[in-house]
Amino acid sequence: MNGPEIHVHVAPELGLFVPRSFRDGAWAPLAVDGVSTLGHVVESLGVPLTEVGALLVDGAEAAAAHIPAAGERVEVRAVTRPQEVPGAPLRFLLDVHLGTLARRMRLLGVDTAYEAVDIGDPALAARSAAERRVLLSRDRGLLRRRELWAGGYVYSDRPDDQLRDVLGRFAPELRPWTRCAACNGTLSEARKEDVADRLQGGTRAGYDVFAQCDRCARVYWRGAHHDRLETVVAAAMAEFGPSTSL
Repeated sequence: MNGPEIHVHVAPELGLFVPRSFRDGAWAPLAVDGVSTLGHVVESLGVPLTEVGALLVDGAEAAAAHIPAAGERVEVRAVTRPQEVPGAPLRFLLDVHLGTLARRMRLLGVDTAYEAVDIGDPALAARSAAERRVLLSRDRGLLRRRELWAGGYVYSDRPDDQLRDVLGRFAPELRPWTRCAACNGTLSEARKEDVADRLQGGTRAGYDVFAQCDRCARVYWRGAHHDRLETVVAAAMAEFGPSTSL
């Protein structure tokens, strides 16, 4: 690109998105075209705007709509954690590649929508806007869609690290054991006699405490996998609690 030259400093936390010359907090020259917005310039470097906390031009905060001029020094900062998401109760939408993360967030009582099939980027972005949900993804292109209401890049491919990243960044209220891991519906206490027809003989004989999803009617009890799930919940609550549990 031939045009005015600016100098750009990208926060080290955003280094994985940008070319090597912009990593490690170094100031680097960048030719711009004199008509593209600052937001477009930042995205052209590879940084989704969902990951940008503030844009500074010559030390003063600037809007993404600013048109960079020759000689300006642009600082691209990462989002501040915990990140405030104004305007709606904090709810999430996860793309098809984040199924384990979705189940763990639901386990902790976080309102988490998730489609087990790929409904496509346009539909995901539209749902984020329609339902005012924070879209979480590892797809940078998806997070650049203009119709998004809010979004966040998931920095790890390991579910344990993904969960810690999301809880640390957005600080949602945690209410373990209150949501259905299968459909995100809310759980209510259920009497054994009311769900007996949905239980196998061993479960009917061995358990007395049950919960049922108000949406899909799935029944839950403290079965063989409960200890493993309790470990996930306990670790999250120890670091990111307290919560109001049922």
